[in-house]
Amino acid sequence: MSSAKTEYYRSAFSLVEVLVVIAIMGLMVAILLPAVQSARESARRVSCSNNLRQIGLATQNFLSSQQHFPAGAVAMANPNSAGTPWTFYRWSALSALTPYMENSVAYNALNLAEPLYDASLSITASNREPVKLIVSEFLCPSDIARKVSPNFGPTNYAVCAGSGVGGPQPNDDGSPLETDGLFAVNSRVTPAMVTDGLSATVLASESILGQPQEGTHDARMEYKFITTAPLTTVRCNDSQSWNVNDPRGFSWVNGEFRCALYNHYFTPNSPTADCIGVVLGAGMDRLFTPFGWKGARSWHTGSVNVAYADASVRGVADTIDQEVWIRSSTMAGAEIGQ
Repeated sequence: MSSAKTEYYRSAFSLVEVLVVIAIMGLMVAILLPAVQSARESARRVSCSNNLRQIGLATQNFLSSQQHFPAGAVAMANPNSAGTPWTFYRWSALSALTPYMENSVAYNALNLAEPLYDASLSITASNREPVKLIVSEFLCPSDIARKVSPNFGPTNYAVCAGSGVGGPQPNDDGSPLETDGLFAVNSRVTPAMVTDGLSATVLASESILGQPQEGTHDARMEYKFITTAPLTTVRCNDSQSWNVNDPRGFSWVNGEFRCALYNHYFTPNSPTADCIGVVLGAGMDRLFTPFGWKGARSWHTGSVNVAYADASVRGVADTIDQEVWIRSSTMAGAEIGQ
């Protein structure tokens, strides 16, 4: 009996051996976990790129049908309410593209003949439920992929309004009106107008969904707000107002800089906070028009995915030269050959 017990104990693991095995397993986990996470992020990046490719292909189909790019946003007089500012129509390019993305359910549910907002800034009755629809192709899997407003379906993608400099009036920086990019308020850009070439002109890119937190401000997920337009660097830098009520990307149907429109004033994932202003004291055709400097942002380390007007998609590094980045946003900057 005694010898059997001795033999039994000789075959057991010592405490030191157990600790060594645990240490080796921990080391293996530490080595493998980043690789697994990297593989997952790589897959998410590809999925995000595919979403942008779908937007690019939908734009090509829209072009074939309409002979022009969709408007970046819609503004017009409301025939049923003279007191409704024109900008309250506000339908985005993404709204116009949904039937070309095999998403006719979302498109057919919207009543684009009505403005998005009425004179009291409430969502028009016929659109209150449709604008809540979530379109999976408009969400990057590297982000939170959920609503950031109870009243709207969100978007991680925005179409490009150009450089963010200039507009229809002198020093109209941040204007969504008559921009140098493919998209503007009521724009109808044709391929012939894109003299830089479709493959050299940015169509759309990524935008991080807002997650504002009380008491702290993260420039990646929040934006500054000023009650004036056009924008200036001084006004934006001096502003202490952060918009936490309408988070970034809160609505894919909304063709404004907070949502489905952006420009190249800032380089990708810039540490400088985006800035949104608004036109006050103007006629109904311009009243409450949102101006903005909104940059491309993503959770992909070191880069953003960018779709071009020929439907190609490329990753663009955060370190891209600012002048190159700005030039890629314009449709007639004569960059070719320079």
